[in-house]
Amino acid sequence: MIFILVTLFLIIIELIYFWIAERFNIIDKPNARSLHTDITIRGGGIIFLVSALLYFIYSQFQYSAFFLGLFAVTIVSFLDDIFTLPNRYRLPFQFLAIILILFEIHFFSNPIWVCAGVLIIGVGIINAYNFMDGINGITGGYSTIVIVALWFINNYHLKFIENDFLLFTISGLMVFNYFNFRNKARCFAGDVGSISIAVIIVFLLLKLIIMDKNLIYILFLGVYGVDSILTIIHRLILKENIFKAHRFHLFQVLVHTLKIPHLFMSSIYIIIQSVICCIIIFNLRYSPSIQLIAGFIIITMLILAYIIIKRKVTVLTV
Repeated sequence: MIFILVTLFLIIIELIYFWIAERFNIIDKPNARSLHTDITIRGGGIIFLVSALLYFIYSQFQYSAFFLGLFAVTIVSFLDDIFTLPNRYRLPFQFLAIILILFEIHFFSNPIWVCAGVLIIGVGIINAYNFMDGINGITGGYSTIVIVALWFINNYHLKFIENDFLLFTISGLMVFNYFNFRNKARCFAGDVGSISIAVIIVFLLLKLIIMDKNLIYILFLGVYGVDSILTIIHRLILKENIFKAHRFHLFQVLVHTLKIPHLFMSSIYIIIQSVICCIIIFNLRYSPSIQLIAGFIIITMLILAYIIIKRKVTVLTV
């Protein structure tokens, strides 16, 4: 009943936000890295923060440090959606969010070089998640798969988080997907959405990895991770500015060059990540060495698929 009421409330909040966004011209205009052509409401992903805050109140202010970081980075990201802030204003709040996550999960007892490494990786994941948000359905659909996989782990393998937090998050994703997973989306996530859901996922993954002492869960972001890292390497090889807007992610190349429909492309990424999550969950019953082999095979296949498809598409366009 709580889940249903929360979902209905979030729908109302999203509709109110649409009215505000239209009134104050908070819209997404196509730019150099865009794969859409229509002007659409930006920032619909603010619903992820709202769903998280609802849980924060419902739980009587549990995970306070994490929520403080989430709130701070989300507000700055929302301002970025409206005014386009430079990196020097956005990055400090992204680092603050990860620092507060590490504080929340008592990670600072580890050596400083480990903390620094996780801090940098965490901020990297946030930005990769933001850059991958380029077509209808991809951020909401992909994030839903990751959170559902974490819900399954929490209920059938290891309880690492309060289950209601996962359900509130799924509720926010369902509402957003209803308005975004369409041929003509009613809204886009915006930086406020992609960054806030990324911070939530980083928090959940770090908490799970530490409690289960198993790095295999990082592959819950395997598809996004391989696409992001290889795209950066490719652009460095081409001596491009990796901080400049682009259409160089694999899904961007396929959609822009081969004119693959957005939802079809998003569905491919979502299905592949779903299969990977199922493989990871299935292999939890086996020894760490078996899990390591499975993880190596998954990463190898993703890398090969990226390279082969990118080269074939490049040949077709020459």
